Amino acid sequence: MNAGTRNYAIVTAAYWGFTLTDGALRMLVLLHFFRLGYSPITLALLFLLYEAAGIGANLIGGWLAVRFGIARMLAVGLATQIAGFLLLSAMSPAWGAALSVAWVVLAQGICGVAKDLTKTASKSAIKLTAGDASGRLFRWVAFFTGSKNAMKGLGFFLGGVLLEALGFRGALWAMAAMLGVILVGVVLSLPPLMGRAKASKSARELFAKNRGVNLLAGARVFLFGARDVWFVVGLPVFLYAAGWTFTMVGAFLAVWTIGYGVIQAAAPAVIRKSADGLSSEIPAARAWSLGLAIVPAVLAALLVTGTPRPDIIVPIGLCLFGVAFAVNSSVHSYLVLAYAGSEKAAEDVGFYYAANAAGRFGGTLLSGLLYDWGGLPACLLGSALMLASCWLVTLSLPIGPAVTARAA
Repeated sequence: MNAGTRNYAIVTAAYWGFTLTDGALRMLVLLHFFRLGYSPITLALLFLLYEAAGIGANLIGGWLAVRFGIARMLAVGLATQIAGFLLLSAMSPAWGAALSVAWVVLAQGICGVAKDLTKTASKSAIKLTAGDASGRLFRWVAFFTGSKNAMKGLGFFLGGVLLEALGFRGALWAMAAMLGVILVGVVLSLPPLMGRAKASKSARELFAKNRGVNLLAGARVFLFGARDVWFVVGLPVFLYAAGWTFTMVGAFLAVWTIGYGVIQAAAPAVIRKSADGLSSEIPAARAWSLGLAIVPAVLAALLVTGTPRPDIIVPIGLCLFGVAFAVNSSVHSYLVLAYAGSEKAAEDVGFYYAANAAGRFGGTLLSGLLYDWGGLPACLLGSALMLASCWLVTLSLPIGPAVTARAA
């Protein structure tokens, strides 16, 4: 195994462990506080700082990864997640609702910073270790992203199990200990200066991305907003109100996310690859975005017209959504690395995933607001409108000689 493949394997394994605990944390917080009687909009508020913190964390994380090295920023992200878990575990059941919400939002914000520091460092490492071959880059990105999301699905299940077995505080302590072991492994096994380069010297230089990265960032805002607008609050509350148990809801979200991850990893087999790395992949991104927008629109129409057994129809429809979303997300994740420059890839990736975090923030907020306003149909309609916007942005993605020369 050469050094590049070895480092890719280490980074992937470390991010698997991180994502397992991150998925478990989301389910812990959602189920624990819903059981305590919190409303859908309050549940959404618990996650807002988590998502908002990711916007800044991705931007500064990309710059820091270039300035100090990818491995160091990966270690910082893991350590920050441990700190967030320990802070959240210090919350007392005797506190009032206002203090409890503020404490959880603060701890979630720290974990949001941790998530996006870790993600930016890990995705940047792929660009560094895969080299210039577009085919290998697509395969490595797809496997990394798909397997990561499969681990997140397992994390949803793990969160429910740990909540039942160890309680809220015990589950957080167990996950902090697990990440501590991973942190030691990263520090001992990765070159500390991996990916270090000359960082941007000003905000103007940091934000001066090429047109492809800028447009993909815009598309990413709408793509992930379209998922979280129904996924974060709307769907779990809808299924629970329809008679599903917490275990059933958690299991469905876990299976959906695992399946989504498996399809993401297989995306290179679905998308026809081009020699230049863009001329087939960009039309594919456009086609899958348009097809994806149809699914939530049809589901919203079915709910409004009174379809029988919506608790069965909606999950089936959202499984179809997951297939198209997985391929779309995988293509986008590849394209940003294809567009990114090699020397400051971490900065380009950080900028792109800051847009990803902005989309999650907007989707999370709208998930609570739209569900309170019009139930799950309103969430699904919002998703369809966001995906139509994503498709419109992808129509402007460039495929020019200068761009394809960098991607090839």
